[in-house]
Amino acid sequence: MTTLFGKIIRREIPAKIVYEDEECLAFRDVNPQAPTHVLLIPKKEIPRLADATAEDRALLGHLMLVAGNIARDLGIDDAFRLVVNNGAEAGQSVFHLHLHILAGRKLQWPPG
Repeated sequence: MTTLFGKIIRREIPAKIVYEDEECLAFRDVNPQAPTHVLLIPKKEIPRLADATAEDRALLGHLMLVAGNIARDLGIDDAFRLVVNNGAEAGQSVFHLHLHILAGRKLQWPPG
């Protein structure tokens, strides 16, 4: 794993970790876009959501369940948003699949 997130998984770069298990890791975003902004990443390197395969089905479901658990643990489960950017034109800047968990302010729709 050569991405920034791979370095965080390997603990080569520090991060404020809020959750970890065998399949994924969640940490506070260093450039938060909301009062609560956590990034949830699989430990398996998948560059974009569009690169996931059928064999990743369980992992993708696990990420969704973990996102809900993190929201509950942080006390934001009444109102939060999950965002997945796929590709540079969609705003993806690190090409390692990640979910943004955003909360703590009124979120606008449409998002941008």
